[in-house]
Amino acid sequence: MKIKDEQFYKTVRDFLETYLIKQKGYSPNTQRSYKLAFSQLLDFFKESLSLQYHEIGFAHLTYENICGFLAWLEKSRNCSKQTTNQRLMAIRSFTKYASMIDPSKIFIQVEVSNVPRKKEATKVVSCMSETAISTLFSQPDTTKPNGKRDQFFMMLMYDLAARCQELLNLEVGDIDLGKNPSAKLLRKGGKKQSVPLSDEVAKHFAEYLKCFHHSSTPKDNVFYTVSRGAKQQMSPDAVALFMKKYAAKAKVHCSEVPLRVHPHLFRHSRAMHLYRSGMPLVLLSEFLGHADVNTTRIYAWSDTEMKRQAIKQAAQNPEPSVAPIWDGDENMIKRLYGIV
Repeated sequence: MKIKDEQFYKTVRDFLETYLIKQKGYSPNTQRSYKLAFSQLLDFFKESLSLQYHEIGFAHLTYENICGFLAWLEKSRNCSKQTTNQRLMAIRSFTKYASMIDPSKIFIQVEVSNVPRKKEATKVVSCMSETAISTLFSQPDTTKPNGKRDQFFMMLMYDLAARCQELLNLEVGDIDLGKNPSAKLLRKGGKKQSVPLSDEVAKHFAEYLKCFHHSSTPKDNVFYTVSRGAKQQMSPDAVALFMKKYAAKAKVHCSEVPLRVHPHLFRHSRAMHLYRSGMPLVLLSEFLGHADVNTTRIYAWSDTEMKRQAIKQAAQNPEPSVAPIWDGDENMIKRLYGIV
């Protein structure tokens, strides 16, 4: 069975395998997300337009079809607006790539770029109070190796506002405990970024390395588990498990601890605390490793506490009343309005 538009599938393959990974440097996770977008798009063409895979080609990437695809994702696949927008961005990126290698495809890029994004509800970022975080830090039994490791993991995650995978990927050679302590995090896109460590956490880091890495190489993972006598990178599931355990214990002592504590909550909390302490959004965006400062604005939109404090301060310090310039001279009113 011959493929009707073989160039379409060749371009999809080159886009996913070469352009995204080798040219743009995107992560395998992003590649998987884009692959899923195309898989679902082909399913839509087959289910809704009765097209077989070998019949699908560039000619089907029309404004009407892509709009129909997004509606199909919501109704048939129960996808959120955020997910449908991600799928649209993947297709837009593909049509842009296709037009770069073949200018005759520019009209397809224009059509797809006109497909509107779904309006998403404004996100409200959840975060923990500093009291809740301190309570969580005090839960592990630091007389035991695992307890010491778990406590330091949470402290470091909060201090760096790191993503879970960024900490799991952290290697001994990425740590600098010199005059200006820092850690190099492997950010999204495969780039390493040096992030400063607080002096307190740097001291804990030195102790942690003495306990767990007295004979390690620079390529060893900072956080690991031991299975059958061999060190292995700690898994996200292991992190989620110990955080769930400590959250349940901490909740007994502090009502401010959320019912569900997950790794990203430490990142959100650190970002919100830095923002409230006065760190500018541009600097906060750099600290968090965001490619676009607009991504960081979510903390400004979500911070009702700062808005509440600003309103309270304004109410407590009303503007001083200023006497009008015509006090004691009513004829001034006539002169001001040109009557005399």
